[in-house]
Amino acid sequence: MSEPEADRTGTTLYMERRFGAPRDAVFAAWTDPEQVKQWFRPPDTTTPSAEMDVRVGGQYRFTVQSRNAVVHLVGTYLEVEPPERLVYTFRWDPPTLDLMDTGETRVTVEFRDLGSETEVVLIHEKLRDVEVRDFHEFGWTNILDRMAELLASKPVGEAS
Repeated sequence: MSEPEADRTGTTLYMERRFGAPRDAVFAAWTDPEQVKQWFRPPDTTTPSAEMDVRVGGQYRFTVQSRNAVVHLVGTYLEVEPPERLVYTFRWDPPTLDLMDTGETRVTVEFRDLGSETEVVLIHEKLRDVEVRDFHEFGWTNILDRMAELLASKPVGEAS
């Protein structure tokens, strides 16, 4: 997968991130609810619950809590190819900020095996405009920083 060239509107977010952990461990961190609760939280929030049915047609629901609001991130898995690829819909319910009011968007995550490291390619599509894309880029950057911290805290070779 390469950076989308056809996105002339600027509504697709494309990120690459390298993690110092094997692909199985990174994929597990992305698909295990207990691990997701530890890293999938935007700045100044917690994720007290994560429900995940990681299969094509399965759904997920994360509860994200800030000081002022509780919001849910919900979606459906469209493609599940362990440990290589996930594609799922992404929607905030209810959107507590205008920048979260995106309707249903789409996230594709590829996990590239680099031996003891993994490159993650994340593409978040169908975002309303550049401002919403930039808001989500800030969120994803912080979330992936937490994921890197979680993976770095595990003994080498531990997948979950």
